[in-house]
Amino acid sequence: MTSSVAGEMSVAGSASLNVEHTNGGAASSGKTFSMGNQLTFSGSGELDNGLNVSLSFVLDQNDDSTTASGGTKNDNAGTPFDSHSVTISSDSLGTLKFSGEGGSSATSALDATAAGDIWDNFDGANTVHPTGVGSGDNMMMYTTPSIMDGLSLSASYLPNTTAKDTAIGYSATYTGVEGLSVSYATGDGTDASTSADLLKASYAYGPVTVAYSNYEYDTTGTTSDDDTTSYKISYTVSDELSITYGSETVERPGKTEDGEYSSISASYTAGGMTITAAMQDAENMDGTTTATQDRERWALSASFAF
Repeated sequence: MTSSVAGEMSVAGSASLNVEHTNGGAASSGKTFSMGNQLTFSGSGELDNGLNVSLSFVLDQNDDSTTASGGTKNDNAGTPFDSHSVTISSDSLGTLKFSGEGGSSATSALDATAAGDIWDNFDGANTVHPTGVGSGDNMMMYTTPSIMDGLSLSASYLPNTTAKDTAIGYSATYTGVEGLSVSYATGDGTDASTSADLLKASYAYGPVTVAYSNYEYDTTGTTSDDDTTSYKISYTVSDELSITYGSETVERPGKTEDGEYSSISASYTAGGMTITAAMQDAENMDGTTTATQDRERWALSASFAF
């Protein structure tokens, strides 16, 4: 057990205005307006023994209210309290992060698809989506100091609790070639029969960036596996304007069709303001050809940095 006293805390946040509309099935319920409402409190300092210690605490109203399928996430549901963690690090020992809530496993720290989880913008209790493993409260993540130029290794550990197993995961990321990033992660879930493997890569050359990811979730002896493949192509038109096209495919045994998602978006930045517009499509959201499971969505947002 160790403890430290923080000298000063700072707060950071952002302001944004958003509007979106989804058509198709029973989803045509009018436009939805929202605003950004997250604040992050943080503080750090160096101890007499050379260790660096930092604290992070997030306020985000109702972030923990529900899961993608409508179930309650945790005891903080409906409160403004969100992710909080303590990080201890040094150049020679590496970095240890303890997350009391909102921690990421070796796989979930990387598991956003190459296209940015387009599926997550389409609500629905039966939506076929990637299944994460090994994350939870009181998660520990250790990252080694630099082993060689551009190579980073991490390991995550989630202690066992009543009716749940210990979850361990590992990941490696290589960025030793200019413009290239390649990551691989593998890990077990809190159920001994579940595991996941992830491969993710991106390469930027001039104004063009290409990204690819493949995420495999396995449950021994069941049809609850899923395989999510995604790619993205981005083109930077100028310092202010960029255009992106992305695609995701979610395959699951026992489903007659694959879930298909696509998105095209444009982003413009000027004077601390960023305006983003997106058009997105979803087909076979629940893994069937039911007409109500095909939907279209558009969204417009303005964010402000100050």
